[in-house]
Amino acid sequence: MLKTDGIHHISAMVNDAQRTIDFYTGVLGLRLIKKTVNFDRPEVYHLYFGNVTGDPGTVITFFPWAKQLKGRIGTGQVGVTAYMIPKGSISFWESRLQKYQVSYQSSSRFGETYLELNDPDGLQIELVERAEGERNRWKLSDIPAEYAIKGFAGATLLSKFPHKTAEVLENVLGFTCLGQEGEFLRFKADGKFGNIIDTKLSASVRGLMGAGTVHHIAWRAKDEEQHQKWRELLEQEGYFPTEILDRNYFKALYFHEGGGILFEIATDLPGFTVDEPLSELGNKLMLPTWLEDKREEMVELLPHIEVKSLKGE
Repeated sequence: MLKTDGIHHISAMVNDAQRTIDFYTGVLGLRLIKKTVNFDRPEVYHLYFGNVTGDPGTVITFFPWAKQLKGRIGTGQVGVTAYMIPKGSISFWESRLQKYQVSYQSSSRFGETYLELNDPDGLQIELVERAEGERNRWKLSDIPAEYAIKGFAGATLLSKFPHKTAEVLENVLGFTCLGQEGEFLRFKADGKFGNIIDTKLSASVRGLMGAGTVHHIAWRAKDEEQHQKWRELLEQEGYFPTEILDRNYFKALYFHEGGGILFEIATDLPGFTVDEPLSELGNKLMLPTWLEDKREEMVELLPHIEVKSLKGE
């Protein structure tokens, strides 16, 4: 049976590009690893953040567009994105969130303590201590490596039909069901990052796509050969996957699972150093080949953005 190792990346929609950079680099300490455009709407940035090398299971991406309406988190969406922090670091992160005046609260499930917070656009985030996964070698001067976010811990899915979502997680994507606690059903993949998925069983409001919501969640495929096998399997199971698309840094296909959530399957390779060296990731606006002759026009059209140091209170 085919099995994914877990999350490849998560893509969300926000209003303000600079505000998003400030929060995810300045507060959470992630690296801006790619500055490009939405291939389908090139007047909009596509920003990628992750660990030092942008490994699968560490990457959150954003489509920042000032004109889009506010969305509503609900069924048919990823409700919460969870980040993995090292064991013994939760007090550091409580102090850091206080420093930057980010409201948070604590909760627990499946024997783990979570810090719950929202990003500036209202996306729901959790921080949870886990021993697995390598340390993130990309660090800010005020976030030592022993406290830095390592990558995704996982995500919470808000499904219209949780039993249908559970079915695709187990029987198509190859997750193992670990059991139920309260209103959550937990699944696990074999990867080191983004390997724990919770599906909420209780009813929620209907999700509305827009700023402050997740657009899709992508699962890992080892290579293009396995990627093609996923597509064949999805067709056999009646999920109507898209054609395989070249996203430059990975190959992608998309499908809606039975609970209404947009799933993607993305290849681990070629990765984010395919068009710029590791040391320069995120510094330059990278355009697909068919837009390169319009670079000056694109630079004028897109708002100025930069990674900068923040000063907390």
